Amino acid sequence: MLAAMSTAVDASVPVAEQEDGAANILAGKKVAVAFVLGGPGSGKGTQCSNIVEHFGFTHLSAGELLRSEIKSGSENGTMIDSIIKEGKIVPSEITVKLLQEAMVKSENDKFLIDGFPRNQENRLSFENVIKISPEFVLFFDCSEEEMVRRLLGRNQGRADDNIETIRKRFRVFEESSLPVVQYYDSKGKVKKINAAKPILEVFEDVKTIFQSYGPKAA
Repeated sequence: MLAAMSTAVDASVPVAEQEDGAANILAGKKVAVAFVLGGPGSGKGTQCSNIVEHFGFTHLSAGELLRSEIKSGSENGTMIDSIIKEGKIVPSEITVKLLQEAMVKSENDKFLIDGFPRNQENRLSFENVIKISPEFVLFFDCSEEEMVRRLLGRNQGRADDNIETIRKRFRVFEESSLPVVQYYDSKGKVKKINAAKPILEVFEDVKTIFQSYGPKAA
């Protein structure tokens, strides 16, 4: 999958491109954002936790923000629940608003945005509304067979972890999210990780990318 893309060997991280309006949109904050993409079961959530622990980033999971909104019982949450159960992607403006609110509320200025942008509309909405381009995209590359095995083997109580829905989620990722990865790869912003390896080995590759940030402050 996307074999021609760069691998996890380049530790240099370009400065985020932020337009003049970004400070006002994020309540005066200047932030560094890395998008984290990978198919369902690719292990990106686990690696995001490691990055938070070692490098002091704040982990924002688009999926978790959406699930929290569902649990709130709001009208917005009910709508999101119906969309997800149908295997569709939540409208960009809803997800971008949740991400924006989370970044404004956080005291940090370094963010991993996990599972987003899930399609080109998401990408355009984020960059046009929040007016920030990611410093890079961390892409966890893993075969469908391995991801299915992992998802069926985990016990997280998620209603969308059955074989039919898993296959549907993978098709949505392949059709909608991979073009986003390809777009950023054309900009030289993709850091590709072989996510089929054991967790500790994957994190060694991840550390190579994030080492320029230095260790998390004590």
